Amino acid sequence: MTKQDPVDWDKVEEAALALLCLTLDGSRVWKGLDWSLMNRLHERGWILDPKNKKKSVGVTEEGEQKSEEFFQKYFVVKS
Repeated sequence: MTKQDPVDWDKVEEAALALLCLTLDGSRVWKGLDWSLMNRLHERGWILDPKNKKKSVGVTEEGEQKSEEFFQKYFVVKS
């Protein structure tokens, strides 16, 4: 994504809220992503092993490429 790409923030917000549904417990959600989803991303080779005490996780080269591809696909406004 570049600074010039117009982003459809409504779609980004809706997708973020949809992902929070994975950790919904009553009227509360975790601020991070669901652990089983993180494990699935790791199994695909897109992130490093998320099972550690850090608050962040490493992204593989393929994961970087895919994240850009998916962001362009779903959230950048096409002219």
